[in-house]
Amino acid sequence: MGVSKSLLSHISDGYTKCKDGCRWLSRVEEAEVKVEKLKNSSSQEIGKLCLGGFCSKNLKINDEFGESLTKMLEEVSTLTNEGEFTRMTGTILEDRPDERPCETMVGSESTFHEVWRCLVEEQVGIIGLYGMGGVGKTTLLNKINNRFREMPNDFVVIWVTVSRSLQLENIQNTIGRKIGLFDDSWREKSMEDKALDILRILSKNKFALLLDDIWEQIDLKKIGVSPPSSENKSKVVFTTRLIEVCGKMGADQQFKVECLRNEDAWDLFESKVGDVTLNSDPEIPELAELVAEECGGLPLALVTVALAMARENTPEEWERAVVVLKRLAHEFSGMEDQVFLFLKFSYDHLPTDTIRSCLLYCSLFPEDHSISRKGLIDCWISEGVLDDRNGIQNEGYRNINVLIRACLLEEAENNHVKMHDVIRDMALWIATKVEKESGSFYVQTGAELTEMPEIEEWENVRRISVIENKIESLEIIPTCPCLKTLFLNNNHLKMISGNFFQSMPSLKVLNLSNNPSLSDLPSEISMLVSLQHLDLSGTAIKELPQELKSLVELKCLNLEHTCQLQAIPHHLISNFLKLQVLRLWECGSSNEVAEASVLFNDAESLVEELLCLQHLNMLSINLKSDHAFETFFKSKKLQNCTQSLCLQSLPRQNCLKALVANLKQMDTLKIMDCKCLAELQLDCSGEMGRLREACGFRSLHTVNISSCPKLSDLTWLVIAPNLKCLVVSSCSNIKDIFCDKKISDIPEKIRKTIPFAKLEFLELQQLKNLKSIYWNAMPFRHLKEIKVIGCPKLKKLPLDFNSAKERKIDIEGEQDWWDRLQWVDPVFSTLFQKFLVRTDD
Repeated sequence: MGVSKSLLSHISDGYTKCKDGCRWLSRVEEAEVKVEKLKNSSSQEIGKLCLGGFCSKNLKINDEFGESLTKMLEEVSTLTNEGEFTRMTGTILEDRPDERPCETMVGSESTFHEVWRCLVEEQVGIIGLYGMGGVGKTTLLNKINNRFREMPNDFVVIWVTVSRSLQLENIQNTIGRKIGLFDDSWREKSMEDKALDILRILSKNKFALLLDDIWEQIDLKKIGVSPPSSENKSKVVFTTRLIEVCGKMGADQQFKVECLRNEDAWDLFESKVGDVTLNSDPEIPELAELVAEECGGLPLALVTVALAMARENTPEEWERAVVVLKRLAHEFSGMEDQVFLFLKFSYDHLPTDTIRSCLLYCSLFPEDHSISRKGLIDCWISEGVLDDRNGIQNEGYRNINVLIRACLLEEAENNHVKMHDVIRDMALWIATKVEKESGSFYVQTGAELTEMPEIEEWENVRRISVIENKIESLEIIPTCPCLKTLFLNNNHLKMISGNFFQSMPSLKVLNLSNNPSLSDLPSEISMLVSLQHLDLSGTAIKELPQELKSLVELKCLNLEHTCQLQAIPHHLISNFLKLQVLRLWECGSSNEVAEASVLFNDAESLVEELLCLQHLNMLSINLKSDHAFETFFKSKKLQNCTQSLCLQSLPRQNCLKALVANLKQMDTLKIMDCKCLAELQLDCSGEMGRLREACGFRSLHTVNISSCPKLSDLTWLVIAPNLKCLVVSSCSNIKDIFCDKKISDIPEKIRKTIPFAKLEFLELQQLKNLKSIYWNAMPFRHLKEIKVIGCPKLKKLPLDFNSAKERKIDIEGEQDWWDRLQWVDPVFSTLFQKFLVRTDD
């Protein structure tokens, strides 16, 4: 007992502030364990003594015990002497972190200040910094590390570079070195013992653990780190490319590190190229801006390209750089080994080959192209990237979300996504040079092509994309036995030769959309016997040829925005027995419709044919007659698979009660020219849980209602919690958007939800009797724009301080209307005046 006390008498808080002291204390605690063992064994030996209590009956044990005791006394003596030495000479534990190399920050200062502001708040313990590879996350973490050097020495700052292959013991070793535990005995310890040693030291210190480049959750307790709390006031900051890691790490705050804005990107690029090069020829600065634009604001690409161009002082070299970066980015100096290989880690880390194929497919679209989620999933299904089974649409959306969370795709407006230009270049490099897809991708988008290019190896190509060119005709006869996807959309097509399709037996996806001068299809399209996806949206097609009946494998047919379509032969649609996706939004909306067409008589025959499609799971449609409407709403299946619905000119419908029942997938609703419509009624019968499950409005994000003169309110929108866009126009009888009397009839759980929680755009036009939107102020956390025109009786807007918190809301309206608005507090008028955009200027 005396030995242990003599050891512990040397322990003081001061020892936890020096590396030698930390190591010494760890050895002291180990010695304590040994002393306790000797004490226990000594009491056992006393009972075995002979010769008057001076000798053990077992001479061998007597010698071993004596030898252990002697060694223990020597160890205690050594620790005591070292303790005195450590007390005098121990170096201060390096609270001041090692300075990290840190470039001058360009464009991300505001993010740094936000992060630092959170770090000084006691309630924020764990912070995650996420973003695509090369965006500057490590630079930001370096800056945080160096800022700690400027602070008082009250944090032990520990930097750990984690990397892709997570090795918890390596993290422990890095921490051990930093806090003075790493020596020969440390190497022999188990992970559990190392964790205990780290915990002993860090529990006596306020620490900041900086983890760079983590790809999966790190169990802090397993490595000996107590999670930060308001009691220990410690911090953990980490960087990752995967937003889901922020959740798994329990981040109190997470910050997305974005690419640089154009001005900041140019400043970074300019600083790396240097004035000497930029001023060597008057043409270079303008060309240099074009080169910088190709980097999409990604710091890694900007620096790599800028350094490669730093000594190029002729306009010709800069012009070539623009062309190479646009067409063959992987051939540009440094892009492959310094940029693409670095970004490829994100691709390699994707959980399945299917999701990797989904990413590569996205590279077929042009730079900065807004890609429809629906259209993308349709292509994946038809080409076979996704397995054909139940729930396949949901799998498609899940895959898109995985790519977004991995920062390989970006959210865009109106249910679209985008792919960053450099990520796209990387994906094309993988598809054409690295993976098994090598040689099978041909992509020339936005290349000013006026005719279909000659491809050297037509026989091997599997995917061709020539989107956004100026091709007017297709007259060549390519032989493409392996071709599966052909994107010809957004061109100037007027004519397609019948022979063009004759040697494409494997083609599954054909996109001819947004060719506004394309009015006819050749009958030879029937030769595409494997075709599963045909997109004719946004064309001037007047008639679908009868020969399309041969396309018996068709799963997806898109005829949206084909306003000039006059004829769809009877029994053509019903012939596509495998059809899963049919898009007919604004199809044949002109008045010139042939009698021998299912579009005749307001498409009543079309709705009848839809009932034959047993595999249909996605539908967009316009209903223009009472008969079509009634037939449609008698079919639960058609309602369940409807995604976009337009109700137009329904003369007898005065109450649309059926809408609440089955439209589970509906995301877009348009109602126009329904002169008798007085009410969209909520059916709240049955249990609350059943109503919530049954109502289709949880998917609803866009509503457009116009020219319904008897409609008095839109109270039913209270069960559309995810609504993003609402446009209401020329409904002269509407007095309230939400009627408080009707809301009182709605079940309490729904009634308590605040409407418009996700609304981004609100447009109210020519509503001469509108008096109220909502009776209380609404937080409008996502609102971007309000447009009010021709609503003279609307005297109040449901806005307050919270509505404009840290956000700009554009308010369009006449000055006279604005001046007559009434506010709960006059200061609100001043607050929102700066957001007003006058429409009467």
